[in-house]
Amino acid sequence: MREIAEELRGLRGALIPILHAVQEEFGYVDQPDVAVIADVLNLAVAEVHGVVTFYKDFRRTAAGRTTVAICQAEACRSVGAVELAEHARRTIGCGFGETTYDGRVTLEEIYCFGNCALGPAVQVAGKLHGRVTPTRLDALLGETR
Repeated sequence: MREIAEELRGLRGALIPILHAVQEEFGYVDQPDVAVIADVLNLAVAEVHGVVTFYKDFRRTAAGRTTVAICQAEACRSVGAVELAEHARRTIGCGFGETTYDGRVTLEEIYCFGNCALGPAVQVAGKLHGRVTPTRLDALLGETR
């Protein structure tokens, strides 16, 4: 991890690219990583921690094998995203920002995929789907098993 930070530290505004690179490589940015990045960039640990916790793009714990993200922006909410999210919570067995006990699925809320005309929009394992109903979500989840 230190190698990534040292390789990218010369970039202008290096913190964000380093955080993205660490997450790309390891799947998340944990607290020991924050301390190393702070050391390499000569920043306070609190500064790096603040960036990691401010942006929803950065994970602080490992995600499940499959990530399910449901849009909660107004356009999707107006066509059933709230009900779809409730169905997902019941079906998957965890809430937004959580991972199932077996590490199989992480459920996330996203505020706009830019797929508003096809709401509710859901991303399963990195693939975007539109007009997702509870039945379709069940089918998509079944494909990931």
